[in-house]
Amino acid sequence: MIDVTDATFEQEVLLRSSEVPVVVDLWAPWCGPCQTLGPIIERVVDATDGAVALAKVNVDDNPAISGSFQVKSIPAVFALKDGKVVDGFIGALPEEAVAEFVAKLTPAPSEADLLVDEGVRAGSEEPLRQALELQPDHPGAIGALAALLIARDEPDEAIALLGKIPETPETRLLAAEARLAAQKVDVQSVGVGDLLDGLLDRVRDDPAARQEFLDLLETLGSDDPRTTDYRKALAARLF
Repeated sequence: MIDVTDATFEQEVLLRSSEVPVVVDLWAPWCGPCQTLGPIIERVVDATDGAVALAKVNVDDNPAISGSFQVKSIPAVFALKDGKVVDGFIGALPEEAVAEFVAKLTPAPSEADLLVDEGVRAGSEEPLRQALELQPDHPGAIGALAALLIARDEPDEAIALLGKIPETPETRLLAAEARLAAQKVDVQSVGVGDLLDGLLDRVRDDPAARQEFLDLLETLGSDDPRTTDYRKALAARLF
């Protein structure tokens, strides 16, 4: 479960819904039925063990989200897949009804899904490739196999695989790691900060240096306090 804001909605809901269904619970602290429904939804979604994600939206603090759903009363619950609303309901429902609502979002795993689970648990390539024979664009198989290939220093195939599926935060990081590995960028020995400092004077006129800089920022991660400073430094060089 994650609290979503107007600023994080695209990342945490729209993009995330390309990986798993996302249930969006629009609520407010003053809404009594919301207080009843909220814990029910949390229990039901938690029971899916990650097969469904839950996004909580306080409508008082995030008017843009409630406006996009054209919400007139709360609690209001919507289910999204691939960035589109596929189901929803208004008002507090009993737990059995909420469980039925969520269950419709999680069909039984396919044979490819089961092979991916096996490959991820065992860290084995063969089940992942078998899954891709059944479903060539299976996101889970591609992501897991790409990670194995990068670890084995075979980044070119990883890059090709990742190009077959829509970008997500996870695949964007994998692609960045694969491109850096393909260029033999020694992040561990040199350090991300030193590498970024060395690229700053080249990013304006050298597209390859600019891409390497962006890839290094991706590996640094948005939670690292240096990321904001380096993004500002990049913008100053470019504009």
